[in-house]
Amino acid sequence: MVTAADEPGSPEQRPTRVRYQIVLMLFIASCFSYGDRVMLSIAGISFSKDLHMDAVRLGYLFSGFSWAYVVGQLPAGGLLDRFGSKRIYGISIIGWSTCAILAGFAGYLPATLAFLTIFALRLVSGMVQSPVFPGNGRIVASWFPTAERGTASAIFNASQYFSLVLFAPILGWISNAWGWKQCFWFVGTAGIVLSFVWYNVVYGVKSHPRINRGEIDYIERGGGLVNIDPGAGSASAAKAPKLTWAAIKMLLSNRMLVGIYIGQYCITTLTWFFLTWFPVYLSRARHMSITKVGVMAALPALCGFAGGILGGVVSDRLLKSGRSLSFARKTPIVAGMLLSVTMIGCNYANAEWVVMVLMSLAFFGKGFGALGWTVIADTSPKPLIGVNGGLFNLIGNLAGITTPIIIGYIVKRTGSFHDALIFVVATALMAIIAYLPIVGEIKRVDLKLPEPADGKA
Repeated sequence: MVTAADEPGSPEQRPTRVRYQIVLMLFIASCFSYGDRVMLSIAGISFSKDLHMDAVRLGYLFSGFSWAYVVGQLPAGGLLDRFGSKRIYGISIIGWSTCAILAGFAGYLPATLAFLTIFALRLVSGMVQSPVFPGNGRIVASWFPTAERGTASAIFNASQYFSLVLFAPILGWISNAWGWKQCFWFVGTAGIVLSFVWYNVVYGVKSHPRINRGEIDYIERGGGLVNIDPGAGSASAAKAPKLTWAAIKMLLSNRMLVGIYIGQYCITTLTWFFLTWFPVYLSRARHMSITKVGVMAALPALCGFAGGILGGVVSDRLLKSGRSLSFARKTPIVAGMLLSVTMIGCNYANAEWVVMVLMSLAFFGKGFGALGWTVIADTSPKPLIGVNGGLFNLIGNLAGITTPIIIGYIVKRTGSFHDALIFVVATALMAIIAYLPIVGEIKRVDLKLPEPADGKA
């Protein structure tokens, strides 16, 4: 909300910096979202024994979240564009926290019924979490000028690494001290508390009670889309387009966007390896205790977090120095994916410290190159930021379905993680191919959407 002191004719004010509070809130909320996903991999070490689950069955359980998460992306994008980010995102936090609490109680059921119940709750959790990252991208596009968008997107995207740093040791300790059910209860309760904070911190640009006119003008002059939320004060905000197959077809007909989608699928394959099978790899292939797994899994994740922040900062500095948008975004992506290939050395290393160094380098590289959400904020058609973010996240998170299952089958068939690491490295190299020959020049897409006949979507 702009106060009277900000009206024309009032003394010039120094712009506020409310946007930094907003991106911090996105980072915290995303950490909790990824913490919910990390929880299953840490708790899975214990309950896979209690529920008599082999590698393939565990892989399917790891993937259950992503089945519904993927299906929910396009509807979530449409809901974000229609009802605004604050409301839909807040409902998402409450929903996934409730699922986590209920999953803990499922542990009292017989083994087969407990597995089916947890799998069903993971499906629901995936569905209700589907607005999180499209919402993040949409809020950053609204709150940040183009030259700051890389850093802002890198901050919320780095949550996937920091969630391991934060939650893996805590959940490892909880699981060892009390049991895996308590891991679910801890994450669920913390999420409910988070939802109250969310509704008191996040607002649209022009409706925030602590922003002044100077910051609004700064964001708008720099390319921030301050009018995209309902009630933002513009006709375009009030007439958010409905989700239609014509819009989806237009997005999928754009070569640049398709290349970005493919690149995100490849990069997300690395994400899901680290979120699901990496702790299991440390436990089974490197014979670490569950408590040690929690600590050791956090070390590469800390490097991933540093890489994630640094990648966005480097990209924005390249842009400010006069480099093209394509050069500024692609350079960290290609360099990061090349660095992530170092994990293949783990197949030839026996020393535990060498494995951790190689995995840390790979995680740093993965973080450094994870600029997909920045690129989506730069390229999405203005009326379809939520929908394009949803489609981008849908295709990217197909890796959340395929990666756990493929690795599960590889491990069961070969009895080792050797070929699993080869599979992950190959997808990193494919990400480079997607961004270099396929994507081409990075620029905002200008789509002209026809009105649906008879007002129907």
